[in-house]
Amino acid sequence: MENNTKPWYWIPILNFASGLPYAIIISVSVIMYKSLGISNEDIGIYTSLLYLPWVIKPLWSPFIDLYSTKRKWFLAMQLLISIAFIIVGLTIPMSNFFVLSLAVFWIAAFASASNDVASDGFYMLALAKEQQSFFLGIRSTFYRLSLLTANGLIVIIAGFLEQKYGDKTKAWSYTMVIIGFIMTVITIYNYFSTPKIETKTTESKLATKASFGEVFITFFQKKQIGLVLAFILLFRLGESQLLKMLTPFLIDKKDVGGLGLTTEDVGIIYGTFGVSALVVGGILGGIAISKDGLKKWMLPMILSMHLPIIGFVLLSNFHPESIFYVYATVICEQFGYGFGFAAFMMFLIYVADGESKTSHYSIATGFMALGMMLPGMLSGYIQHYLGYGNFFIWVLCATIPGLILSRFLIFPSDFGKKLE
Repeated sequence: MENNTKPWYWIPILNFASGLPYAIIISVSVIMYKSLGISNEDIGIYTSLLYLPWVIKPLWSPFIDLYSTKRKWFLAMQLLISIAFIIVGLTIPMSNFFVLSLAVFWIAAFASASNDVASDGFYMLALAKEQQSFFLGIRSTFYRLSLLTANGLIVIIAGFLEQKYGDKTKAWSYTMVIIGFIMTVITIYNYFSTPKIETKTTESKLATKASFGEVFITFFQKKQIGLVLAFILLFRLGESQLLKMLTPFLIDKKDVGGLGLTTEDVGIIYGTFGVSALVVGGILGGIAISKDGLKKWMLPMILSMHLPIIGFVLLSNFHPESIFYVYATVICEQFGYGFGFAAFMMFLIYVADGESKTSHYSIATGFMALGMMLPGMLSGYIQHYLGYGNFFIWVLCATIPGLILSRFLIFPSDFGKKLE
């Protein structure tokens, strides 16, 4: 089956379609609300709550696992996301836009989380394990590329429209409508490019394998499950707070501790050098694991993700005049993330391995989302209390628990290694 799916045709764009709506909902919404005058505290709380669909997606992931095909699920969800973004654009000029846009973002978030479940399951069904480790770097790269497209190209468009119209409301309204049409085009491409690998017979067999209760019970019976869940929850403790307050730090004026960059500046920084660094890092991460296995690269990859935070500590404390230092920090951070996150995703594949792996993978990523949501909700208050300089030091310290827990995880040293 895996020899006939032509993975290079569909894996890149399918994973791009998972990352783009996630980035718009979780990340670009932060930039948008900051530009439209919402406070850091409100941004931290309400945009972090948008993680909730990814946290609780295991509650409905068995339906995706057992009914219809993964392909039909992700195509339907991508179409719904497209419509939702257009509606968000139409709500922005309204007086109560904050509440209305958040409500529509919630709908889009549930659709995006469902799209992720279906796409992940489709990937694991369509490819053999040795192919999964090789394409993990490609998946991670295009997923992260979609995040940077959102934070780069989309933000550049918004910044350009802000300058053109002199009206941030109109600029972001048009930007969200544009995103909706982009998602529509992506959905159409995925309709024609993804293979039809599932049949009704396949789905019937899946339906008889396990009840909903058994799916959850077998997940919590996995080896070292307590330690594994602690690691998943704490691994991104620092990153969860960094992602929420990084954009406000870049945009806020220097008199309140920020760097005073424009919306367009932020888009250019992440959409040029950041993209290049991410692509290189992601590809190298996947190649490294497929060559040597996960065990050898786990620690170096974790360090590559977290150590670049030191760059933001330096930026927030010294406020260099040259934007070169901002570019250098972003390049290091994006390369480290692209290279290092491959290890974390491969570990989640290991955790989900076995029967009901689609549902088990969604449970694992649900715990990951919970580890992103809760700290992110508090990030605005922590930043306000500590100031940007001390906040980034705190974020760096918050990476230590996950690093320590990773040293006690037990998994095959050659897991993810490509078979000769």
